[in-house]
Amino acid sequence: MAPLALGDRLWQRVVARLTDAESLARLARMPIARWFARRDATRLFDLVAGFTYSQVLMACVTGGVLDALRDGPRTEDALVHRTGLAPERLTLLLRAAQALDLVRPAAGGQVMLGRLGAACLGVPGLTAMVAHHRALYDDLRDPMALLAGPERTELADVWAYVHRGGIGSIDAQIAADYSRLMSESQAAVARETLAQVDLSRARALLDVGGGQGMFLRAVAQAAPHLRLGLFDLPQVVAGLGLPAEVFGGNFKEDALPQGFDTISLVRVLFDHSDADVAALLARVRAALPPGGRLIISEPMAGDRQPGRAGDVYYALYTAAMITGRTRRPQDITAALGAAGFAVDRVHADRSPEVTRVIEAHVPAPPAAG
Repeated sequence: MAPLALGDRLWQRVVARLTDAESLARLARMPIARWFARRDATRLFDLVAGFTYSQVLMACVTGGVLDALRDGPRTEDALVHRTGLAPERLTLLLRAAQALDLVRPAAGGQVMLGRLGAACLGVPGLTAMVAHHRALYDDLRDPMALLAGPERTELADVWAYVHRGGIGSIDAQIAADYSRLMSESQAAVARETLAQVDLSRARALLDVGGGQGMFLRAVAQAAPHLRLGLFDLPQVVAGLGLPAEVFGGNFKEDALPQGFDTISLVRVLFDHSDADVAALLARVRAALPPGGRLIISEPMAGDRQPGRAGDVYYALYTAAMITGRTRRPQDITAALGAAGFAVDRVHADRSPEVTRVIEAHVPAPPAAG
């Protein structure tokens, strides 16, 4: 074993005390240490019990409790009718939801939305994603088996769109389900992305893997001067009414359309393996002219230290997809460099649970002579 640095040796002494019951009991009697002990006990309990919190949220979403309260307070009798639960079981659910600030009591024995319950309804696509988590819960039943790298998972079957590859293996219903879920969650991603990038000098933007065009709709409003294009699988783009040119194809196999000076990859790379990412970036590089820009926007792992969004939730989610993984900004910039891009900016991690943005461009060729 490598020798420990001073800071690591000091921390190891703390660890020795925290893992010893008698030492921990003595620390708990000291005023300052007692505060830390209580704080850590609460945090530890949340780690242990967190899965029950998520199930209460799932029940409130799939049972229609939050939707029923959207327009105002309801009586418990009305919620019994809505959920189909026995009164005593509904009371159990509502008390749990109140503890989590999803609901709150109102006058006359009624129930109304709590702060987090209202926020759940206010974030586009969030309740759809919560309902979709059933597949992820199945895969997380045995986390060690998931981390070992199974050949099949429930989530990979949901995302057969990505996992199975070729166009011929993807039926229209799978494509429609995938696109609808992505579209419902895309509004917040588009808003955060467009708040950070400047499109005033761009002339034409192609969104690759853009699904039903939710990002492009937001771009059309923010930058109406742009000519827009969408490239995705034929089953996805068929029949879309968009203010954009629509191209059907598979970016794993087909060259990308040319004639655009900006290309966006929004929540695309983390769905795919390193080899597929390298091949896609090469296709993007080939499609762009010198000086052409690439915008990458997706959840990322932490750069200086792991973060809860990228290194816990999205990391496990993409592991369950089998094909993808969350990457650190430096991993993406290295892949960009290998593909021949120059990185312009890695934007600050303003909203890690939604997205992070990296911008790059195609360098001009060196002058002759």
